[in-house]
Amino acid sequence: MKFLAIMRRDLRKLMRNPMTLITTVLMPIVYLVIIGNSFQGQLKHLPVVIVAQDHGLYARRMVEEMLALQAGPKTVDLTFMDDPGTAIQDARDGEYKGVIVIPPNFSHDVAEGRIGEIGMFTDNVDGVSATALEGAVTEAAGAIRISFVTAREPKLNEISLRPSWLYPYVDYDRSLIPGVIVMAMFMGSLMCGVFNWVMDKFMGVTECYLVTPLSRWDIAGGILASGVTITSTGGIIVLFMGLLITRGHIAGGPIALLTLIGIIVVGSAGLLAMTFALLGRAGHPRLVGAFSGFLNVILFFPSGAIYPVESFPPWLRSFARYNPETHAVSAIKQILFKGADFAAVGGDLAFLMGFMLLMLLLASVSFKRTL
Repeated sequence: MKFLAIMRRDLRKLMRNPMTLITTVLMPIVYLVIIGNSFQGQLKHLPVVIVAQDHGLYARRMVEEMLALQAGPKTVDLTFMDDPGTAIQDARDGEYKGVIVIPPNFSHDVAEGRIGEIGMFTDNVDGVSATALEGAVTEAAGAIRISFVTAREPKLNEISLRPSWLYPYVDYDRSLIPGVIVMAMFMGSLMCGVFNWVMDKFMGVTECYLVTPLSRWDIAGGILASGVTITSTGGIIVLFMGLLITRGHIAGGPIALLTLIGIIVVGSAGLLAMTFALLGRAGHPRLVGAFSGFLNVILFFPSGAIYPVESFPPWLRSFARYNPETHAVSAIKQILFKGADFAAVGGDLAFLMGFMLLMLLLASVSFKRTL
């Protein structure tokens, strides 16, 4: 019966710390909800622009087929424009995943038995979305041949889709680099920041600070600055290692590199301050370890690093809009693969700066110069 005594003692100890049981039950459920809704198979709600320069029979039918994709499987969210140049520029700025251009003589060429060509420009940095859009538009174009029979029977190859990439080719491995950088930033914010602080507090090391004239602002500022330095350095190393492994390069040159470093530093500071604000008062490193997996799932998978944010359900899209990792991934993609300038990522940088300042304020307020 001695082992029962040990069992009762351990159970009582665990019951005094109910977070262990809560995280054991809660985390798998969160994994199911977040990951299950982040990878839904068929893509939906991909923003696409249609520039219809022809309003003939077959052009109208093409538009109707695309509207059917929007109303039925909800693959696309359509916007109509008149100027192809403006539409393509908006796609380059990240507002749309693709642009479909129906040329002026499309219907006439199809009716005459010639090859009718449809232009399509896709954001190939997001390879998953580009492939899905090309397949959907090809299917829509194929339905035109079946639905209409003219006096002059069209040839089997009368409609041709001419896909074009807006950016240089980005393979799948290279497209993961922004997500890997953000994951390194998050892991660094835990291991070099709050975990070290809680571990030092658990081991009694922080008691040394209490016998010094240092204020809580000195202590918090020094720990945060140290963590940002290590975390940012880790993110920059991951950037260069990722480019080396995938044989990639930075599209915008030295200016783009400096912008990327700035994004990594600001993002690292925000994540580090967030983990301090949430876990800085934890009394045991075990709690930090338990919540680190929880935070990693709810921040990383809805960030758009692997799966397009546009295809998330509405509630998850709303969460992603306020997820700092979403904006970090978006900004790094824009700079690294598209050669975008500072203005193109201004919205993402503004969010990251605001998030960093808010989290620094919360972290400093929650930090106490006590045991």
